[in-house]
Amino acid sequence: MSNRLVVGVDCSTQSTKVLVVDVDDGTVVASGKAEHVVTGSGGARETDPGVWWQALEESLAATGRRGEIAAISVAGQQHGLVTLGDDGPLRPAMLWNDTRSAPDALDLIDALGGPDAWADRIGVVPVASFTATKWAWLRRNEPATAAATRAIRLPHDFLTERLSGRGVTDRGDASGSAWWSTATEDYVAEVLGLESLRLERSMLPDVLGPAEPAGEVSPAAAAALGLPSGIPVGPGTGDNMGAAMGLGLEPGVPVISLGTSGTVYAVSDTRVVDSTGTVAGFADGTGRFLPLAATLNCTLAVDRVAAWLGLDRNDAADMTNVVMMPFLDGERTPNLPDAAGTVVGLRHTTTPQEILLAAYEGAAVSLLAALAVIDRHSSGLDPAAPLVLIGGGAKGAVWQRVAQRFSGRPISVPATEELVAVGAAAQAAALLTGEAPEAVARRWKTRAGLLLEPAEVDSYVLERIDRVRDLAEPLNLWDGWTAS
Repeated sequence: MSNRLVVGVDCSTQSTKVLVVDVDDGTVVASGKAEHVVTGSGGARETDPGVWWQALEESLAATGRRGEIAAISVAGQQHGLVTLGDDGPLRPAMLWNDTRSAPDALDLIDALGGPDAWADRIGVVPVASFTATKWAWLRRNEPATAAATRAIRLPHDFLTERLSGRGVTDRGDASGSAWWSTATEDYVAEVLGLESLRLERSMLPDVLGPAEPAGEVSPAAAAALGLPSGIPVGPGTGDNMGAAMGLGLEPGVPVISLGTSGTVYAVSDTRVVDSTGTVAGFADGTGRFLPLAATLNCTLAVDRVAAWLGLDRNDAADMTNVVMMPFLDGERTPNLPDAAGTVVGLRHTTTPQEILLAAYEGAAVSLLAALAVIDRHSSGLDPAAPLVLIGGGAKGAVWQRVAQRFSGRPISVPATEELVAVGAAAQAAALLTGEAPEAVARRWKTRAGLLLEPAEVDSYVLERIDRVRDLAEPLNLWDGWTAS
């Protein structure tokens, strides 16, 4: 066993997870986890940034190996707004899933000249999750706090700065702010100068390259966390970029993350522009790009249907004539924020298991449709590459079977877990070895696991689902589902 150990950190919405990883072979020798407190109602979702630092301390202590660490890197939830004054955070951080800034997103789109202008100049079209919209909301609703703000950070930036003493970020996480451009690889003065933002560039972190260290663990951070002082700190990145890095993805390999919500992405050699906003044209953590699309209804929606029916989540039929659009929280892809769930094709003979399968199929079709959009807007998906399933639902037999039937691709389910933290660990290891982070992940064989052969595409079922979706479009567009 090598004596060189690194730490990868995943500061997610609900918890901080750390992995202590052997540099030579990628073995996870220890891990730790500490929960976060998320507060808010009516669209608000906030966490005190101090909670993240405390959770990092607790999770590192739980490993029992923190004194042996040779490098550390942090990947974190994207888009959150951390406002710093002269003495630290001025208020709780607004998280990515805080939706109060939806009106501000619309105003920003208009202010720069519409969706095409945003996609061309920045790479993303503002939605409520992006950092710029949250800063606009704060200036509008809490002007005194905005006036007292001396620096703005993303969640991973906040922890990296506490570790190293430097206000830095990386291009992957910066690309989700909506004020950094994948075209120019820089902050955009025209966006920072918009009336609703009025933001000085000096308030933002410097953007580091994939192999550029953020600095070293400071004596103060070392004393607080029990880490060796002076070890290198990686630039870090956003959570989706961290997972892609942890998989060691080559360009064109499609990934579906089956979580509470669903995410699809692929590394692209070329910059991606989608003025519809379906695909966010992010940068990645390796110097390339990470076009990404998300759906709101994934494992949570399927599990809710299973609970209503009194079934285990895996107790689904093999086939069904029922079609369900499980848009229980509205939907983002397709963009139907006011939609509700729809079930079509019920008969006296329909079993609960058939209805549950329809929920899986409806969620899977949305994810694969989003992947098709990425294929059109990126440098293209590799037609021979397996579809990589990750996230909480990836090991579910029904999810795997539906992905086979609808994608026509081989299905790869990596055995590696906590891929965001693994990606951060690979980045930390790269600081020691001089390799690229994605090369480290490939050397660690992080994609090893279950490989399922491709199945013939079930075009009959897909056509039926598409037909029902077309017929139900007026219902999905009707805002009466959300009326009080």
